[in-house]
Amino acid sequence: MAEKKDTRRGLGRGLSALMADVAPAEDTGPTEAPRRADRQLPIESLRPNPDQPRRVFTPEHLEDLANSIRTKGVIQPLIVRPDPKADGMYEIVAGERRWRASQMAKLHEVPVLIRDFNDTEVLEIAIIENIQRADLSPIEEAAGFRQLMFKFGHTQEKLAEALGKSRSHIANLMRLLNLPETVQDMVSQGTLSAGHARALITAPNPEELAKTIAEKGLSVRETEKLVKSGPNPEKPKKPSVEGGVNVGKDADTKALEGDLSAALGMKVFIDHKAGSEKGRVSISYESLEDLDTLCALLSTHR
Repeated sequence: MAEKKDTRRGLGRGLSALMADVAPAEDTGPTEAPRRADRQLPIESLRPNPDQPRRVFTPEHLEDLANSIRTKGVIQPLIVRPDPKADGMYEIVAGERRWRASQMAKLHEVPVLIRDFNDTEVLEIAIIENIQRADLSPIEEAAGFRQLMFKFGHTQEKLAEALGKSRSHIANLMRLLNLPETVQDMVSQGTLSAGHARALITAPNPEELAKTIAEKGLSVRETEKLVKSGPNPEKPKKPSVEGGVNVGKDADTKALEGDLSAALGMKVFIDHKAGSEKGRVSISYESLEDLDTLCALLSTHR
């Protein structure tokens, strides 16, 4: 008797298996051999994935890809599955950009790999493919990591291994999601770099500082100095002391707050008094959707 297929992929091997089907780029490089297609399918028999996280396809980039396809054809096959809602049709799992560009190039057929993916796997692959885009902003990439962690239970270590990125790269990008949305928007629009944004994570007034940085065109190093001093530098206050013991947070506690914040995509505060084994962890959420995500995450780890 066949075993029931688990819709929640196991860590590591499940992610690696999906990664094997998703090319690292829209077109392979000169040293990478294209995969052999299962078959050619008429363009009109394919339809986009309605849950595709990528909604914007830049016309100029599509035209560039269409020109390449006119010359070299579609190098990497699209990944499709039988359309669950229409007999004889196929749903695009990965490669919608190639499909759109192929239409612009007036191709009648495209090479495909046909896979029997369930809805959960289709969404997971769509997110993975989205993360691998060359034109992705740091905020969009961080949001993709968070989706893979919360929706499918992947850890930062497993993501780093499967995607060929360092754990610190993933953690640092995910910390950007703790910034106010206005600052995140400035990063997405290219007004601020990821380096500028990272420097603002620990600032008490990131929105105010972000505007100053953009107006003055400050470098990342200048931004770091500004964060330390503030827009109106004042004489530094001495840390408060109780019973002769400094109650300021130590570096380890701050680092742990940062790691937890990056893992959850929400601000985490640790209140741990020196000399005591007890303390308190507080999690700040920005929306009811964040609260639902947190509750779901806690429920799966009971």
